[in-house]
Amino acid sequence: MPALPRLINASGQPCYGLFPDGVEEINYLDFDLRTVMDKPRSQLAKRFGANQFQFISLLSPELIVGVAIVDLKLVSNAFVYLYDPRTRRFDEFSFLQPLARHARIEPRPGDGQAVFAKGANRISVDAGTEPGVRHLRVELAGGTRIDARIDEAPSQQPLSVCTRAGYTGWVFTRKTAARSCTGSVSWQGRQFDLQQIGALAAVDWTAGFMRRETFWNWGSLSCRLPDGRRLGFNLAAGVNETGFTENGVWLDDQLIKVDMVDFQFDRAEPLEPWRLRSTDGQVDLQFEPAGTRQEKLNALLLASNFKQHFGQFSGELRIAGETLTLDGAWGLVEDHYARW
Repeated sequence: MPALPRLINASGQPCYGLFPDGVEEINYLDFDLRTVMDKPRSQLAKRFGANQFQFISLLSPELIVGVAIVDLKLVSNAFVYLYDPRTRRFDEFSFLQPLARHARIEPRPGDGQAVFAKGANRISVDAGTEPGVRHLRVELAGGTRIDARIDEAPSQQPLSVCTRAGYTGWVFTRKTAARSCTGSVSWQGRQFDLQQIGALAAVDWTAGFMRRETFWNWGSLSCRLPDGRRLGFNLAAGVNETGFTENGVWLDDQLIKVDMVDFQFDRAEPLEPWRLRSTDGQVDLQFEPAGTRQEKLNALLLASNFKQHFGQFSGELRIAGETLTLDGAWGLVEDHYARW
């Protein structure tokens, strides 16, 4: 089946559910946005009420990279972090732009572009110029450079889902994990060849009219099994679990859907082990954090308490008729509160 051309239908309503063939355009300005008392909202309210972000991770035993572009309309931000598991060296770079100046995320998750610029710092993600490739470029004033070409061949099976968010909103997200990538990273005088170090990529593309106050827990993995197969997952709780979930495991290009996932951890001691288990028994994992990228913002209209931990997963995935054992595979978990 072809992809759904547009998420919002002629009646101004989102199409909810899972989309095995994807959605071409998230035409959020066509949404019939209303107040909780059913009064239509203005075009200006729609324009400033929609949030968008794209996050990309590059994971390997030699290098962990996280890159995000976030458009909240009143403000945009971007961040880049790099972690060397062997030396435990960590660097992070964070940028803010009022009124989303010099920031743009096109509403096409499969083939659009996203850009963020501030001063001599520039981040871009281009999924439309070269078919089957999502191209990440990072150029920072201090000399850090990332040039990664992520394989998005037609054989991949992204997890695309749209769910209700509170009384008046909705969220669309498109996730992939364990995608092969090529290119290079230049950081602190070192050069990393992404193919040589076996780096695999995950992509999170999200947009919608999210709850005014929300939170989520999230886990992501991209690794290779001892037999060479690529294994990845996207697991979450708290934001998109209203009728459908954004939980799935990828074995090479095959997507295996996963039910609800419970995240057990101590918020007061976030670097203690986490436990992730799914209600269908497919996921039973422990996560040992090695470090954190965090940011706290408490402004008049916006607030964010963001903690993304990088570390190692161990445990079992019981999928596709077999049990896969993880023993120290590098991945990410997140605990995030937001007031948009």
